[in-house]
Amino acid sequence: MLELTPEQEVQRNYDAAMDSVNLLNAGKPEDTTEQDWADTVKRNKEHLEIQLDKGDYYAGYDLTPFENAVK
Repeated sequence: MLELTPEQEVQRNYDAAMDSVNLLNAGKPEDTTEQDWADTVKRNKEHLEIQLDKGDYYAGYDLTPFENAVK
């Protein structure tokens, strides 16, 4: 497996967090139950909160989408 540089690792984590943001912003898919959607929202918001708690890890990145998604 190819090892990532620290910058690449931060970018990979930021991209994964943005996947959570985009999923939450898209809203509940038609074929998803209310309970499944509630679980999905909870997991993804928790993921974003963990990322926000990383402090300077994302220095220079715009974390506004993370913050807006967990409101």
